[in-house]
Amino acid sequence: MAAKAQYEELIRQFSAFGAVKRELGRILPSDCPSGSAAVLTLLGRYGDMRMSKLAELLAVDMSVTSRHVAHVAERGWIERSPDPADKRSRIVRLTAAGNLKLDDLSQATTRLLAERLGDWSDEEVAQLTRLMQRLRASFDDCRAPLRPPVLETTTRTPAST
Repeated sequence: MAAKAQYEELIRQFSAFGAVKRELGRILPSDCPSGSAAVLTLLGRYGDMRMSKLAELLAVDMSVTSRHVAHVAERGWIERSPDPADKRSRIVRLTAAGNLKLDDLSQATTRLLAERLGDWSDEEVAQLTRLMQRLRASFDDCRAPLRPPVLETTTRTPAST
């Protein structure tokens, strides 16, 4: 297990990573805020899905998901239709315009990363990707209760008299 100082430094780096996220957010077009971009990205990656699945993948409440979906639907980037298996549910899917918007977002993000990481080797970029995937996997079940860390303990036996 890493030392406490290493975890504290990791916390500082997570805080500093906010600057990276903000810069990535600044390249988004004004009509496509980060929540909308996340909806498009998830639909592009996983395909058509129920609203409940989208909310789960976004890790937000269904009301927040509904607002994001309404925003992208108003722009014609997705369509909503009744779920044939359960008429109370809605299926969301990318439209052709949504695929074009997703391609534009991907190209802009790729250009920014290529610019900022241009002095990194291919192996360094691959290593960062692997480590971020591993970190994400460590947090995948974020709804599970946290287990306290296992700490090494020593037991003392009373001295014989």
